[in-house]
Amino acid sequence: MVIRTVVGVDIGNSTTEASLATIDADGSLEYVGAALTRTTGIKGTVKNVDGVAKSVVWALESAGLKVTDLDLILLNEATPVISGLAMETITETIITESTMIGHDPRTPGGKGLGVGTIVDFDSLSDVVAGTSIIVLVARGVDFEVVARGINAAVERGVDVTGAILCNDDAVLVANRLNIKIPIIDEVSRVDLVPKGMVAAVEVAGPGQSIRTLSNAYGLATIFGLDPDQTRVVSPVARALTGNRSAVVVRTPSGDVADRTIPAGSLELIGARKNATVDVSRGAADIMAEVERVSPLQDVKGEAGTNTGGMIANVRQSMADLSKHALADVHIQDLLAIDTAVPQEVRGGVAGEVALENAVALAAMVRTKESGMQAVADAVAEQLRALGAAKVEVLVGGVEAEMAVLGALTTPGTDKPLVVLDLGGGSTDAAVIRTDGATDATHLAGAGDLVTKLIDAELGLDNLELAEEIKRCPLGKVESFFHIRLENGTVQFFEKPLPATAFARVVALGDGGMSPIPTRHSLDRIRRVRRTAKERVFVVNALRALRGIAPGGDLRQIGFVVLLGGCALDFEIPELIADAVAPYGIVCGTGNVRGTEGPRNAVASGLVASYAARTAPVAVGADA
Repeated sequence: MVIRTVVGVDIGNSTTEASLATIDADGSLEYVGAALTRTTGIKGTVKNVDGVAKSVVWALESAGLKVTDLDLILLNEATPVISGLAMETITETIITESTMIGHDPRTPGGKGLGVGTIVDFDSLSDVVAGTSIIVLVARGVDFEVVARGINAAVERGVDVTGAILCNDDAVLVANRLNIKIPIIDEVSRVDLVPKGMVAAVEVAGPGQSIRTLSNAYGLATIFGLDPDQTRVVSPVARALTGNRSAVVVRTPSGDVADRTIPAGSLELIGARKNATVDVSRGAADIMAEVERVSPLQDVKGEAGTNTGGMIANVRQSMADLSKHALADVHIQDLLAIDTAVPQEVRGGVAGEVALENAVALAAMVRTKESGMQAVADAVAEQLRALGAAKVEVLVGGVEAEMAVLGALTTPGTDKPLVVLDLGGGSTDAAVIRTDGATDATHLAGAGDLVTKLIDAELGLDNLELAEEIKRCPLGKVESFFHIRLENGTVQFFEKPLPATAFARVVALGDGGMSPIPTRHSLDRIRRVRRTAKERVFVVNALRALRGIAPGGDLRQIGFVVLLGGCALDFEIPELIADAVAPYGIVCGTGNVRGTEGPRNAVASGLVASYAARTAPVAVGADA
């Protein structure tokens, strides 16, 4: 009896999965191995070859087979997805009229609001009585010397309203003064603080935040700003919101420059309708227009705007990767999400930021011709070099349709069945009806976009940390022997926790706790994480289900199986199940082949599809 050794390979945005099976001449199928590895390169490009070859070799090794035993490799029809952020409002505001001074807002001394002219500590003896000043103290001056100098100036009649220190001495100085003034410290760039300018220093009480300097009208009152100037300095106020202490310096007018790059508009080209929508109208309006012109055939962005730049970059990136002409690259789906990202306020000495509205756009790119055949040819060449002389590599099928066949290997499932394949770059949905007919839809946006949203909203500039936050529950280290988990419960430890984790929010991964080096509270990080998942996965799940439900009516869907790496997430399945529950839909995480969990569905489906297609031919040949 002839037995063929076949490997189905699913190339995803993040991982490449392999499913190994043997197929008898009569078409009977037996799965014997599986493997998982990281995807190399952008999904759907020739750089995927190394990851594919590694997953195939590992799958063979797991079954005790050699590369020389391999007959056939089946690849999925992988569609690349590239996502980016298009800003809605201010992207760069240069403000030198009001300069913020970078310091540690958590360690101030004193309390209150002080306004005066900045004077260097060494020049304090030259200040005449009755002058309102803020003392600027350079590095290396002892706190007792500072306190004596300020007390002496006050006794001479100088109105000392506040102090700016380079050293971490605010509390030590405040405790030795005869008056109570607001003091900020740890100003690392004290040399950049402009002397002779009017400034305001504010320190709030413990557990409170400043009120005047975080209010645009408070700044206008202090510095005597007109309406136009108030509008210009409003990002300064927003950037200081929530701080316990702050200092703002008024520098000469005329240095003010405000440059805004507009968000721009999107031109949506559908099969029968076209539409133009301004990105500043928000994600809801954009998605309503996308649905109205559906099915989408292409998207263009307005030249000279943030949106135009983002769309052009996505298109150019795909053209470079696929070696296709730019005119042959089209966008087949778009997901817009309202978000808020911290933007640097120029004029700040230490990278101060203000939250600005933004629209995140994820685009699914397709080319005139699939690049998968080139991937298949390269995989065949590499496997033959490894000793698989007889191997053949075929592009086996579309992801969602193959995922349905793989999902049917989950114990307890039967036709009709709907699957949601939650990957790194795309959300795919497919339905298989009782008669075996299938229908599928493929949407842009999944796990990678969630990671980018978390990274952007928290201002991390660290995708690896954002990925950790996305995947893991959180806790707050409250002592060296206990942490408070995000659900409110407390976990105790027999051995002391690392000093680097003390008083920090930590991500609780399989490898232990990872401190998150930000000043965001646990509640803030958790809220950003869950909101990002809801905006991407819940929205896309409902879009996908409406796309395949008879007449778009979700109540016609009975069962949904969640697949893909994101179905392993500790809260995404729950969020989606809650969203579809009002429609009477039973939703759960799949268990492919009863052993693989929600992974390996597409790879297993590729093998099952091939076995079903070849079975009649094999039987006829034997007869």
